[in-house]
Amino acid sequence: MSKTVVVGMSGGVDSAVAALILKNEGYNVIGLFMMNWEETSSQGVCNADGDFSDVRRVCSQLNIPYYSVNFAEKYRERVFEYFLREYAAGRTPNPDVLCNREIKFGPFRDYALSMGADLVATGHYCGVEHAGGVNRLLKAKDANKDQTYFLNQVRESQLDRVVFPLADLNKAQVRQIAEDNNLYNAKKKDSTGICFIGERNFRKFLQEYLPAQPGKIITLDGQPVGEHIGLMYYTLGQRKGLDLGGKRGEEGRWFVVKKDVKNNVLYVSHGDETPLYSRACKVSDLNWIGYIPQRTFFCTAKFRYRQPEQIVKVTVDGDSAAVEFDQPQRAVTEGQYAVFYDETACIGGGVIEEVIF
Repeated sequence: MSKTVVVGMSGGVDSAVAALILKNEGYNVIGLFMMNWEETSSQGVCNADGDFSDVRRVCSQLNIPYYSVNFAEKYRERVFEYFLREYAAGRTPNPDVLCNREIKFGPFRDYALSMGADLVATGHYCGVEHAGGVNRLLKAKDANKDQTYFLNQVRESQLDRVVFPLADLNKAQVRQIAEDNNLYNAKKKDSTGICFIGERNFRKFLQEYLPAQPGKIITLDGQPVGEHIGLMYYTLGQRKGLDLGGKRGEEGRWFVVKKDVKNNVLYVSHGDETPLYSRACKVSDLNWIGYIPQRTFFCTAKFRYRQPEQIVKVTVDGDSAAVEFDQPQRAVTEGQYAVFYDETACIGGGVIEEVIF
């Protein structure tokens, strides 16, 4: 009797091809769509309806059963409220990282297994190795699409009985498989940005939940140059949206280099990016995936998605660590994640608490 695999279906091409691959390999495949955000458009249409419609069409094409499960309340409690707290504190969170641990590989995985699944699959670009009672999160073959950065907080135990069918494929190959099999969503545009914001203006969305507190924009040497509309709308290294063009006359761009939450001040630099470069950071909420760290060790790390891996020295102290950079790093941002790697795998990560210049 073939094993049963529940595939997390988003309505996109990646999860559709993941389901197709597993079916072709002889598994008994079930599609499961998760609703994490309940909201209607101005026309009174739930934004998730379109995605679930695509899931229905694809699953019908593949001749597999499909279901829907609602985790909107859990998502709001575990992910969205954290997102708001972090922005209110002047930090820049990454809700997709938390969603993977708190929803997709938490309640969703548990629900899938409760349906009688032997395995759970998603359309993430990454791999997994189950050996000797240890689960390792492997890098994807397509380095440009590798999504291990977003999975760095998933617990090792949550990877048990999980498979990633796209581990050895690049995006072009996935599209080609979808087109060769005439899948309904073969040419569907990839989703971008934070799932609950979608294509909307980020500032307008945030204004619905957090009151803006305008304040001063000043240079590092204390010269006032403008007014900001609320620290939560800015991030380190940001160039656009500062409305400071022509303030100094000479050529060069303004950059956000620091946020003083206590005094509600946004610091900027003109033309000179050196204030954005740091030499180390402190990380908390460490999570290790199939890896037992020494107190001090060398590895590589990313501080944002799609950044090339950087050589670092990590000194672990319980649930926290000091991370020293081999080369100065640009715009390392509090609230984001430092994600650690060896040659083949993502070995874990943690939240950036403090940046050291």
